[in-house]
Order: sequence, then C-alpha cells, then structure tokens
Amino acid sequence: MMNSAARLTAKIFGPTPRVYVIAELSANHNQSFAEAERLVVAAAATGADAVKLQTYTADTLTLRSRTAPFMVGGGTIWEGKNLHDLYGEAHTPWDWQPKLKQCAEALGLDCFSSPFDETAVDFLETMEVPAYKIASFELVDLSLIAKVARTGKPTIMSTGMATLPEIEEAVDAFRRAGGRDLALLKCTSAYPAVAADMNLRTIPDMARRFSVVAGLSDHSLDLAVPVAAVAVGARIIEKHLTLSRVVPGPDSAFSLEPAEFTAMVQAVRTTEAALGDVRYEPTAKEATMRIFRRSLFAARDIAVGEVFTAENIRSVRPGHGLHPRHLPVVLGTRAVVEIPFGTPLAAEHLAPEMREKIHV
Repeated sequence: MMNSAARLTAKIFGPTPRVYVIAELSANHNQSFAEAERLVVAAAATGADAVKLQTYTADTLTLRSRTAPFMVGGGTIWEGKNLHDLYGEAHTPWDWQPKLKQCAEALGLDCFSSPFDETAVDFLETMEVPAYKIASFELVDLSLIAKVARTGKPTIMSTGMATLPEIEEAVDAFRRAGGRDLALLKCTSAYPAVAADMNLRTIPDMARRFSVVAGLSDHSLDLAVPVAAVAVGARIIEKHLTLSRVVPGPDSAFSLEPAEFTAMVQAVRTTEAALGDVRYEPTAKEATMRIFRRSLFAARDIAVGEVFTAENIRSVRPGHGLHPRHLPVVLGTRAVVEIPFGTPLAAEHLAPEMREKIHV
C-alpha cells in the first residue's frame, strides 16, 4: 500500500495526471483556529486537491528590530508595517498544523506546508507531510532546499522574482542533495498580481528546460489566468483561499473567496478535459453526425442510358450517396439503370468499368 508521499507523487508526477489544485491558506485564518478549520472545509468543497500551510514564526523568519531595513516600504499592501509584527500576525501556530492536517485528510485533501527554515522541516517531518513547498522568497535559501531534498519527498518550488540563473542554482541544489520529484511554479510576486505580468509562456519552457512538472502559483484575482496556464501546459495551480475579502487580513486582498475558487476549479477541469489528446479521428458523437455530410444524389429523374450532368446529379446533404470526390469522374458517364429523383447515387447506378475506377 502506498504511503501519502507516494500517493501524492503519483498524482503530480504520474504518467496521466490531472491538474493538481492547491488551496493556500496562508494567513487567512486571522489567528483563529476555528477560522482555519473552516478554510480547510471550504477548500474541500471547492474541489481542490490539497491545502497548503506555512510553517514559520516571526523569530525564525526575521529579527525583532524596528530599524529602517525591517520596515516595509511603499508599493505593497503591507506598506508601513514592521516585518516582525507582520509575520507574527500572519503565521500559523505550529500546534494547529497537525490538527489541520488531520481535518484535511478526513475530507480527502492532501495537506503539506512551506517550511521557512530548517527547524520547520524537522517539525513537518514529525507530521509526516506528503510533500514540501518552497516559497518564492526562499528560493535563494539553498541550505533549506537541500534539507527538504534530503527528506526524499516530492517538492514544489515557486519562482517569483527569480532570474534564470537563480532557478538553475536552486534546482541544482535540490538535485545535488538527492531530491528527485520536483515541480516548478511560475509565479509573479506581486500582491495582487495583474495578468499582463504573468508571462505564462514561461511554463512550458520551464518544463522543458529543467525536465520538471511545471505549473502556476497565482496571486491574481482573474480566473482567466489559471485557465490560460492550464492551456499552455500547467499541471499544478496554486491559489490563496479566503472566506471573505471583506474581512481584513495580511493576504485577503489577493485571495479568492470560496465561490470564486470553486468556479476556478471547475474552469480548470473543463479546460483540461477540452485539451484532450492529439486526435484527427471523429469522436463517437461526431461519428453519428457523419450521415449529415454531403453526398451525391439524383437531382431529377434519370433514365437508363442518360448522361450524368451537373443538372441531374448534385452534391447535397445527407450522406447516403457516393462521396462528393467522385462527382468529377461520374459526370459525363451514363446511368445503367433508371434512377428516380432523390435517390442517393450508388455503385449499381454506374457502368462496371466506372465502379472499378472509383473503387466501389
């Protein structure tokens, strides 16, 4: 029997995977465990495959300082906040996380987390998480990436803000440490992000360049963005989920509400179904419609020995007669039997040498 990591690996990295949808809970619990549980329940109701947590404390992420470097500058939704205060407000208490994982799994969801330092990896290992997620801001933390790789578990890395050499360095660090199953997510680290900054064509290039599963970590509020990502080859979609954007919180402004998240999942499923396979044959339903294509019919009564002309033989619907490709060959020859008006033209109406010529 497969363990949880092996099952998740099969879902994401297997030969015929469907798009894997992750609901990021982030800070949208607003420091209420009951709210966090409601988010997990909401994620299951949307049709997501997984919920993702974040494992850090303010002290593992930054310093308790109010000097200028530790104050958030302009251009973000957190402008003017102190980093330590912000992360203290946003973190998910570690003692909640095993209980949230248990809740998620009872609802059929995978549950894993983004560790933000090596102690978080040790903690998450005690939880037996099935996978790891490296956040965009931690892509440069090569020792953290190596620590995660050494767990042997499937790993997803976001690439927001990263240059190509930085992504190469992170992937190399993961693989040198023994990591095997790796997915990279195209990400635009703006909150919220806009569609014009997405550059989704990077997704298939990333998959080819690094020989990985590729996807999208999306901070926009536009449902067309994940649909477009799936259309170009994304096999993972990650979006933030909130119960309501009206309720203020560190991440609520760029998170989807449950009804929106549900609509996104449904659109993703429709998109992946529509992509299908490379196929040039009619579907089973199309096959029943082939009878309504054009074919050759007697456009008026035709006597024995009468010459076939454009006036007495026409290509019309439906498809009971000879294929229209035979019309140029048939014209100018003679009928060997009487053919009433509206009769589909058939081999027995033609001289034997004509039947051989058109291979019927």
